[in-house]
Amino acid sequence: MDFAYTVAGFSVGAIVGLTGVGGGSLMTPLLVLLFGVPASVAVGTDLLYAAVTKAGGTLAHGLKGTVDWTITKRLATGSIPASALTLLALGYFAPGGIGGAVSLIKVALGVALLLTAVAIIFRKKIQDFALKHSEGRENPQRTAALTVLTGAVLGVLVSISSVGAGALGVSALFFLYPRLPTLRIVGSDIAHAVPLTLVAGIGHWFLGSVDWSLLGSLLIGSLPGIWLGSHISTRVPDRVLRPILATMLVLVGSKLIAA
Repeated sequence: MDFAYTVAGFSVGAIVGLTGVGGGSLMTPLLVLLFGVPASVAVGTDLLYAAVTKAGGTLAHGLKGTVDWTITKRLATGSIPASALTLLALGYFAPGGIGGAVSLIKVALGVALLLTAVAIIFRKKIQDFALKHSEGRENPQRTAALTVLTGAVLGVLVSISSVGAGALGVSALFFLYPRLPTLRIVGSDIAHAVPLTLVAGIGHWFLGSVDWSLLGSLLIGSLPGIWLGSHISTRVPDRVLRPILATMLVLVGSKLIAA
């Protein structure tokens, strides 16, 4: 089974490298639906998996100067406290602790996957809409406050489902900063995902919902998968990959909600 997890990690890593879509959108439902891993353990393990894999992406973007650290700080100001409070609430108020919140986690994961699919399909239209309606309406203080609020929403969603820090975070930043280059938005979102997933993952560890052996097996496969996917991404048309990926997320998300 460890080898199967490694193969799954490699496959997800390759898709992440190809499309740039966060691994949580793929890895968590794969662990729950295909391998039968308890939802709480799948989420907790995937959060630490994301923290490790996205740290490499943050380093690369940081060296290229494509991270807006002010935006990252604003997002983290909202997301990290929200993540901690969410996990405290799950741990103390859910019947049987976080393990007793399986139904909630599955529904939250399904909804997050559906929202991610929408964000993937309509990313360009979202960006164009935000740019068109931002003319003469810039308000730095309001934008800063909304960025913190966005971080808080992502903190809750990511802590429960491990999904949201990727496509949803990028889409929100397109609305808030429509004039910022896409590469800087993506870099800032990835940089914010590292502390968020690390804090949320550590919280799940304290609640007993992290499988360290599973985490190691996934990382062994995913790191070379991401490397391979990123190198061949220029040869695969984005207009082909994204609709396929979005359709898959809709199907998986619907199944989780109905389960």
